Amino acid sequence: MNFITENWFVIVALAAAGGSIGYAIYSFVKMPSTKQLDKVREWLLYAVTKAEKELGAGTGKIKLRYVYDMFVARFEWLAKVITFEMFSMMVDEALEQMKSMLETNEAAQKFVTGKTGE
Repeated sequence: MNFITENWFVIVALAAAGGSIGYAIYSFVKMPSTKQLDKVREWLLYAVTKAEKELGAGTGKIKLRYVYDMFVARFEWLAKVITFEMFSMMVDEALEQMKSMLETNEAAQKFVTGKTGE
């Protein structure tokens, strides 16, 4: 009992954090699966763009692994559900979207390469 009275603020903070995390998970899971997949696809576009910026061209397998590691850290529960082949197909879609974005968007070109109008 003495422990509870001395550390009540820690217990309240942990309960609030747990409640917030639980609500976020509940909100995400409650969304229709197309919305969930759209959010994952949007995140994958960010991840492949970041990998392209950090690792550059010609490092395809390394970039795939980099993006997969980011994915597992971000969506641990989803990584247990989908296969690596399905993940790889989703990454390919995000790569195509990134390539077309780099061709038409100078801000994206500058973000990835540091140059525009290649």
